[in-house]
Amino acid sequence: MDDNLKFFTNEPERDLYNKFQSLLRGDTNFFDVIVGYFRTSGFFLMCDALESVKKIRILVGLNVDRLTTQILSGVTYSGSIFSPTVKVAKENFSKSVKGEFDDSDVSYEVEYGVRKFLDWLVSSKLEIRIYTEAPLHAKVYVVRKSENEITENVDSVITGSSNFSKAGLISNLEFNVELKDYADVKFAYDKFEELWKYGELVNEEYIEVIQNQTWLKSDITKKE
Repeated sequence: MDDNLKFFTNEPERDLYNKFQSLLRGDTNFFDVIVGYFRTSGFFLMCDALESVKKIRILVGLNVDRLTTQILSGVTYSGSIFSPTVKVAKENFSKSVKGEFDDSDVSYEVEYGVRKFLDWLVSSKLEIRIYTEAPLHAKVYVVRKSENEITENVDSVITGSSNFSKAGLISNLEFNVELKDYADVKFAYDKFEELWKYGELVNEEYIEVIQNQTWLKSDITKKE
């Protein structure tokens, strides 16, 4: 991979997956993500590289493609935008998670990734929030060494078209760019912090769904 080229399209030797593998196994201690769609398939791919990262924060927009009908049934009107109530947003988020597990492959690798994912949710190494203030369709990945500050010439931000999913990291033809200038990374980090404050934590919803509504539940029957 040409380390001087700043664009990642998922074409040969330009895939975002390998770029993140390199970044996260380096000096990264903090990984902040804004995505319209978060898929655990992306997490399964990255969990080994994320092992040494101290804190992972993921801010997720609403999955409007699958949940528009349900969400619109519980919207409240505020100013010039429609936004779902927090309760409805969390309920639909849980449905989306269950649906993803229903459709996922059952394999050792997937189960290993799910259990790692669950452990990090419980310990709060991983925090996931949903943003309900307005439609959120951004894709931003901020990679940092130090807490609460930007380390010049070390930290970076990747932005473009890729969601945090297997398709977005490997198979889709995407267009992403890495920025390393201090001002760009600082702007992205500050914007993340601004939006993060308004996000609703869904760690408990994720844990409940995984433990009680998927094929990982402890009381699953032989037929199931």
